[in-house]
Amino acid sequence: MAGTKGKQSVRDMVLSLGLIVLAAWVIYLFIPHDETEPELKRVDYRVELLTARRAASYPVAAPEGLPNTWKATSVRFRGDESDHWHLGFHDPDGAYVAVEQSAEKPSRFIPDATQDAEKTEVTAEIGGETWTRYKGERYDALVLEQEGATTVVAGSASFAQLTKMAEALKTR
Repeated sequence: MAGTKGKQSVRDMVLSLGLIVLAAWVIYLFIPHDETEPELKRVDYRVELLTARRAASYPVAAPEGLPNTWKATSVRFRGDESDHWHLGFHDPDGAYVAVEQSAEKPSRFIPDATQDAEKTEVTAEIGGETWTRYKGERYDALVLEQEGATTVVAGSASFAQLTKMAEALKTR
């Protein structure tokens, strides 16, 4: 009798496990799944921009006149980190574009802001200033080195979109 009871409890456990797996499969089958990426929320960066413009040791740049299809998604100003200004966007095609500015030494700031992109010999005249192109595995960038601050427009977007952002940048 003792041998039958052991076989019966193993059989009961296997049947119970089978019912649990079947129930889980039915639940998975009938519960709807949303496989689309969540929409990124637009951020309002006006307050941080005003704060940065008051506190920074250089003229802080932000875009003006970009179409509403450019979505601001992140913003921060870190006065304790060489007045580091960051403003992130998604362009109309969904690619990422960031505006980074800092009073930090360009030799330290540029590799960080461009995700280690390499400087090229190609330059572009934008807004009366000479910007240098950087090409990288992750990000491409346009870099403007000025007295007191470096401005970087970098991201996964095309150089045409990076140029549109750089053209829209205004300081006040």
